[in-house]
Amino acid sequence: MRACARLLATATDAGASRPFKPAPAALLPPIPLYRRLLRSHRKRLGVEERLLGDMYVKAEFRAHRDVDNPVQIIGFLSEWQTYCQMLEGDSWKEAKMDKAKIDKMSDQQIGQLYELMQQIKNQAQEDADAEEKRVTELLDKKPSTEQ
Repeated sequence: MRACARLLATATDAGASRPFKPAPAALLPPIPLYRRLLRSHRKRLGVEERLLGDMYVKAEFRAHRDVDNPVQIIGFLSEWQTYCQMLEGDSWKEAKMDKAKIDKMSDQQIGQLYELMQQIKNQAQEDADAEEKRVTELLDKKPSTEQ
């Protein structure tokens, strides 16, 4: 069977005034996305991060269970799917928040983000102090010579 050149041709943005936008990824339905998020947390995060992430995902999906607005549903699912893809790709470890997303946040959301940042810093400091104390105790402990 002879292939037609027209069928083999692919669309390019050569000579176009604007580059083509890639086709949007298909959105996962809520339940498969929810399961994929929990699976990603289980595979990619530490114990404490996983617990926090799982609680947050569960709370958000519960809170948005009764939303009827299609725009809100698509926005919700697309953001969670982007998060899941980022988590699976390991790009999240070095990533910073997008300025555009911060600009769209309400004052309450920025306050919540700040509180989360403070909690993370406090927890990291507490963990470092506990580790330092444990190491100091181990180093200060003298081996017993009595037998």
